[in-house]
Amino acid sequence: MPDFLIYALMAGLALALVAGPLGSFVVWRRMAYFGDTLSHSALLGIALGILLDINLTLAVTLGCVLLAVLLVALQHKQWLASDTLLGILAHSSLSLGLVVLALTDNVRVDLMAYLFGDLLAIGREDLYWMLGGLVIVMVLLTLLWRRLLSVTVHEELARVEGLPVTAIRLALMLLIAIVIAVAMKIVGVLLITSLLIIPPAAAQRHARTPEQMAMGASVLGCLAVMGGLAMSWNLDTPAGPSIVVCAALFFMLAVSVPRRA
Repeated sequence: MPDFLIYALMAGLALALVAGPLGSFVVWRRMAYFGDTLSHSALLGIALGILLDINLTLAVTLGCVLLAVLLVALQHKQWLASDTLLGILAHSSLSLGLVVLALTDNVRVDLMAYLFGDLLAIGREDLYWMLGGLVIVMVLLTLLWRRLLSVTVHEELARVEGLPVTAIRLALMLLIAIVIAVAMKIVGVLLITSLLIIPPAAAQRHARTPEQMAMGASVLGCLAVMGGLAMSWNLDTPAGPSIVVCAALFFMLAVSVPRRA
């Protein structure tokens, strides 16, 4: 196998393994719109990274993290409903990112690569960045798993039991922010949320426990990555959208198979 295909496969599989359990919380807590908001803010991070001449992956990560912290702070004030805040932040950050890009002189940016991903263009340095970020997320997610489940199942009961609900909610949002920043290189800004939602949604139908759903989502995500790369290699289609198409096919298959009694 060519080196670039090996790098793409390793990056895609690593992302799928992390996106499975993390995406399960996105599905359980109905946070799909939050993922969209962070993915839009990723474009603002790209623009600021180019403007300030810093590493784009680092810039996107910082941008997503700052937006997650801002959202939690605004939700705590309870001035507006969460979906209203998400709509304001999503469109504002996307528009601001496009304006900043337009103001940068003598800089040519391939927006298609950032919007739809360029998995086959991942190099060794990109792979190291991604693996480092994903390992950190997986370790933290493992340590926080029980607390996250408690807050997800019954937030008020978790608060009565003494759990720091706000801090745990913020931690979940920060983990999602890091994954979205890392995944931008693979599936692009517009398709990141799909990879976080579709495999867990497919696994949810046949899972009996949260752990089964998380593991099933990771397996389906890995299969989607391998299938998408095979489709891209043989049919000359974009790698990121091909992965999402394979994930959607697995979802349709999961829906069509009757649930076990």
